[in-house]
Amino acid sequence: MNSFIAVVLVCANGIPQQSCTDDRASEVRKVRVANELGCTNGWQEIIARTDLSAEIGKTAYLKTECRRVKQAE
Repeated sequence: MNSFIAVVLVCANGIPQQSCTDDRASEVRKVRVANELGCTNGWQEIIARTDLSAEIGKTAYLKTECRRVKQAE
């Protein structure tokens, strides 16, 4: 059975979207979710409660990814 890791990358506006990766992001947040839909829900609220919220849209942007994790059998 597969599960997914929901990933939110916070990248500076000067970093092109295709170059916004775990190692270039100023912050990376990850959480295991049950399905792909779980990767799309709740991030706005989580980020809005952090100090990062003031920078999003001004000096930084969010990039979200959904990564499949294969479970050991």
